Amino acid sequence: MSTLVAEVRAQNLAITDDSLVVDLSDGRSITVPLAWYPRLQHGTAEERKSWRWIGDREGIHWPDLDEDISVENLILGQPSGESQDSFRRWLEERATL
Repeated sequence: MSTLVAEVRAQNLAITDDSLVVDLSDGRSITVPLAWYPRLQHGTAEERKSWRWIGDREGIHWPDLDEDISVENLILGQPSGESQDSFRRWLEERATL
């Protein structure tokens, strides 16, 4: 993690039907499509509302979706690195609940 990224923290979070918006401590707001994070995209509105900060606001965790997103990856424009096989298994598990 670069020093500059390490100093930036999340301040606020908003989720729309198709976007994740994170306000940062340096004044920027980053908006990314939910399609970058398939678990968020396929989660219910209630599941998306259930989140918490990771560490000192270095990331965001959705326990109901088993999804973690770091501020660093948002700044670097990196979508989810989850494999298609892993995501498929996750979807299949959800279908049996």
